[in-house]
Amino acid sequence: MRGRRIRIVLMLVVALGGLVVATDRIAVTYAQSRVANKIQSALGLAAEPSVSIKHFPFLTQVLNGDLDEVTVSADNLKAHTGDPGTDGSDPLSIDRFTAELHHVRINSSFNGGVADSATGTALVSYAAVTKTISHQLSGIASGVDVSYGGNNQVKLAGSIQIPLLGSQQISTLANITLGKGNTLGITLPDGAQQLIGQADAPQWPISGLPTGIRLSGVQATSDGLQVSLSGKDIHMTG
Repeated sequence: MRGRRIRIVLMLVVALGGLVVATDRIAVTYAQSRVANKIQSALGLAAEPSVSIKHFPFLTQVLNGDLDEVTVSADNLKAHTGDPGTDGSDPLSIDRFTAELHHVRINSSFNGGVADSATGTALVSYAAVTKTISHQLSGIASGVDVSYGGNNQVKLAGSIQIPLLGSQQISTLANITLGKGNTLGITLPDGAQQLIGQADAPQWPISGLPTGIRLSGVQATSDGLQVSLSGKDIHMTG
């Protein structure tokens, strides 16, 4: 009889444990959906991003009001720019965005929170960069194309009008730079800079980022520009 009772108790413990796990997973699924909805609203996204709340148990994290780690990813985003050629109305397309939020302090309604820190990446295609640069060089160059140049550089090609010579095709390697105020830019060799006749190299500020997020680095890769982001005390409200 005693052995049978022990088996019954063990079965109840396993069943209750499974119920707790199931309840926890249901809760985290609901929370992920709410967080995704709030991020979509806060950033004005066309579709909900993918949200994954890490670590178990989730309910303990909720009771403490602190989510250890939250991963957010989204495709085909639009970043507002200060492109002088379009007054910022023509946004920069971002193919893929991923962010890791750490220690997200939430309220009980899941309609706001603050992340202690965050890191992330954004992939910008060369087609998107070409479109932005073409606007900036409108009236100076035509047929502008930006592509991967190897060795963390981009290749800039296009036609420009040169006095007495007419339309001339140029092609040059250039460096992608990160400036103040969340600004991306292209640094041209002196000769190419003189040919386009602009005092400043093409650059475009990125605006509309969540409070606390900044651009921290950029690399030219074969897939596009890999932009790194980081921040502290990131506020998320819907």
